[in-house]
Amino acid sequence: MKASFFPGCSLEGTAREYGESIDVVSSFLGIKLEELPGWTCCGASAAHCINEFLSVSLPARNLLLAEKLKHDLVTPCAACFSRLKAAEKALTKESKEIDASTPFRGEIKVLHLLEFFSREDLIEIIKDQVKRPLSNLKVVSYYGCLIVRPPQITDAKNWEDPQALDNLISLMGGESIFWPYKTECCGGSLLLTNLDIVRRLIGRILDMAREAEADCIVTACPLCLANLDTRQEEIGKAKGITYNLPVFYFTELLGLALGLKGTQRWFRRHLTDPRPLLKAKQLM
Repeated sequence: MKASFFPGCSLEGTAREYGESIDVVSSFLGIKLEELPGWTCCGASAAHCINEFLSVSLPARNLLLAEKLKHDLVTPCAACFSRLKAAEKALTKESKEIDASTPFRGEIKVLHLLEFFSREDLIEIIKDQVKRPLSNLKVVSYYGCLIVRPPQITDAKNWEDPQALDNLISLMGGESIFWPYKTECCGGSLLLTNLDIVRRLIGRILDMAREAEADCIVTACPLCLANLDTRQEEIGKAKGITYNLPVFYFTELLGLALGLKGTQRWFRRHLTDPRPLLKAKQLM
């Protein structure tokens, strides 16, 4: 099973544990994600707000590179996915070109990593390989905005109540808890420009996860995890409460459920330490 892989910028920095868990889990499951040679930044999240040409041309360059390899393009970042899908739509619908000699023909698909891991053939492989079920772990799935919205860009079939993360949690033996905030915005793009709004948005999400009596949150977006993980202490202090809600990438929980080694080094990078919870649930 093979696909081209657009890692995005965050996997080399704030989301290193995401990148490492993707590599380990993919290798174990027999998936070959080949990093796109010569890939460049997709322009998220500023370029599309500043310059329409850049908003298409930056991700389009990567689409052209991927199309030459003739494999679907998979990305783990929600913001990268959004920009690549928007460029894909612009290039195919409006017949735009980077230059006359290299038209984009739309012969490949752009997939978010979560969508790729939700393929029926992969689901069957994962089901057969679960060694350490996430028993008694109550999880809320957090998709955020850009994996599913807007549907005319993402091609999401169920953008109001997506189920891919929920299904994976159940497949891993965890308890997927219903809650109404799975696609609420965390304010990721406003982190450096309007922190007050970000705190308010994150606070609402954390409060709802707490009200749902979740043990933890799982996501598939580096910006979402950074926001929900790093702001808990300051928001909690302002409200006089303690959240202590670990936030996981779905590939980290997959690594745990598959019984893979080295998961602790991923968890050490989280500001809200998930290890006490996992030990209490006898998952470590």
